[in-house]
Amino acid sequence: MSGYDIIDEAYIDSSPDLVWNALIAELSGAAGFWVPFNTFEATGSPDELGSKVNWTVHPKGKDKGGPKLRFTSRTVAVDPGRRLTAEYFEGVFRGTADFTVTPVNGGLATRIALHFKTQPQGLAKVLGKVADIGQKHSEATQLAFSNLGTLVGGRHTTNGVHK
Repeated sequence: MSGYDIIDEAYIDSSPDLVWNALIAELSGAAGFWVPFNTFEATGSPDELGSKVNWTVHPKGKDKGGPKLRFTSRTVAVDPGRRLTAEYFEGVFRGTADFTVTPVNGGLATRIALHFKTQPQGLAKVLGKVADIGQKHSEATQLAFSNLGTLVGGRHTTNGVHK
């Protein structure tokens, strides 16, 4: 396969603003729900245009050895609380990550989705010959979304005020 075009989604029993805030915190480096497979460092708030995020994928888990897949994105579009699009421009992927946060059930729940559309470079291209990176990506994303549900699940707000 020469590239990846993957959409992963989950439904979280929480208000969209709480899901959005947790996503931005994670991309800023909070290590709240994507660890052990992904860690992040940001140069600014990821929900601001032009902000950069350094992504590190730990295929065996953080601090478990093995190769690390590193790449950098730049935020290229934001609809606050709803959508964040980042462009991968350096490292082992070139392409985009498009996160969407959509209210469901009258705002009592949230659909979060990640559209990962990339071309592997360097080490990712080599590893893609011996491992199904697309499947591993989806497994790690689904685990992260499940962890996100545990982190903010059951919590709700009305106009930003906890209920």
